[in-house]
Amino acid sequence: MIRKIYRTGAFTWIAGLLIWQAAASLSDPDFLPGPYRTLQGAIELSKDGSLFQYIGVSFLRVISGWTLGSLIAIPLGIVMGRFKAVRTLTEPFLNFIRFIPPLAFITLFMLWFGIGEKSKIALILYSTLFIVMLNTMSGAQLVEEDKVRSARSMGASEWQILLHVVIPATVPHMFTGIRLAMGTSFMAIIGAEMVSANSGVGFMIWNSRLYFKTDWIFVGLLSLGAMGFAADRLLGWLGGTALRRYGIAGATGAGGRRL
Repeated sequence: MIRKIYRTGAFTWIAGLLIWQAAASLSDPDFLPGPYRTLQGAIELSKDGSLFQYIGVSFLRVISGWTLGSLIAIPLGIVMGRFKAVRTLTEPFLNFIRFIPPLAFITLFMLWFGIGEKSKIALILYSTLFIVMLNTMSGAQLVEEDKVRSARSMGASEWQILLHVVIPATVPHMFTGIRLAMGTSFMAIIGAEMVSANSGVGFMIWNSRLYFKTDWIFVGLLSLGAMGFAADRLLGWLGGTALRRYGIAGATGAGGRRL
């Protein structure tokens, strides 16, 4: 029984809750609320539906920006990976701008796109773009030239080579990139919601400090973790399905886990 609990990962959650409760019992509840007080805070926020509204708003923003960023980054990454001339021209700029963190653009994006949804989605798009692009480009570069030449010798067109050789070989790298980008998307949206929003989990966390409601802050942190965990598991399942469809094995995702 104990071994079964350990293998399912429940042991980690139980141990984490016990450590959290032990630390909370040795501290001021207003400084470090325990699991039960955090649960009470979640119930309090759920009574008027505000908690679910904040989670829904943040998740929608993340999904919108992350989807747009991935759709732009994947074709660009494939082109950069397959055409050396394009890569030579764009890689220096790419390696320069990707080190500028998304949060540094919050003020600029607010000026360019306003304080509404556009600036937040643009910030997430930016945080997604370079991670997915670099991973996709790396995958496209690693396609074995023998496979490309073999397909070409059998009369395949460049478009057919792209669809049936390059893209299938690049899929594991694509999914690694989009899973990693999902994490940075949550980082970006929380910063944006703390600065310029009146809804969302980031707003809830930032607004809770005014009332010194640390239990609400912990509710926000746990909500972010739950959203990210669910999204990552969904992406892992989709990635595994895609890899099985293409007959690709051995790919790993974020954290070294197999897709």
